[in-house]
Amino acid sequence: MSAEALDTPDFLALARRRLRETPPDLADALADPRGDHSLDGLPLVAPLDPKPAAVLVPVVLREPEPFVLLTERAASLRQHSGQIAFPGGRIDPEDGSALEAACREAEEEIGLARRFVRPLGYLDAYLSGTNYLVTPVVARVEPGYTLALNPDEVAATFEVPLRFLMDAANHQLHEKDLRGRRRRYYAMPYGAHYIWGVTAGIIRNLYERLYGP
Repeated sequence: MSAEALDTPDFLALARRRLRETPPDLADALADPRGDHSLDGLPLVAPLDPKPAAVLVPVVLREPEPFVLLTERAASLRQHSGQIAFPGGRIDPEDGSALEAACREAEEEIGLARRFVRPLGYLDAYLSGTNYLVTPVVARVEPGYTLALNPDEVAATFEVPLRFLMDAANHQLHEKDLRGRRRRYYAMPYGAHYIWGVTAGIIRNLYERLYGP
């Protein structure tokens, strides 16, 4: 099955077969984490003590093909302002799980009501350069939702065809100086939107999970 032929039934079938059924064990994930350091093979300095976080990867089940809902972070934020992101954030003690945290953050950031969200599975944890260990929760989102953006956190939302994101030809390798070091990272430009960094890394992990060996 190719990404070019990825319609909604194809995606749901792949998700059932290939996604993790349970969230990754974060202690195990730290033994060999995937993340911002991976492309350059940078050594990690022990002991690692990242903050647990979760993001929702919202796949909107439109017909004939699914779309991924993404956010543009507010320009006023101290970190990652203006960048493209999944809704999500730190896992609070009262959340109890990555799923609960991801759904709570989606409601707080963009007003995506939980009744439209159904979890499909999980990806491997992703270690960000800002020391967050992120659990991505892949979920189906039923069309018909309405959003109410929190302007302190989100400037806008938009949708990208999942087919575009799952086409490896759109996974570009870019370079820039980050924190005093030349770094490589995935980028997936889509129209006026520059998808890169953690978001692009998680999308790449979704591609490898669905289409890898």
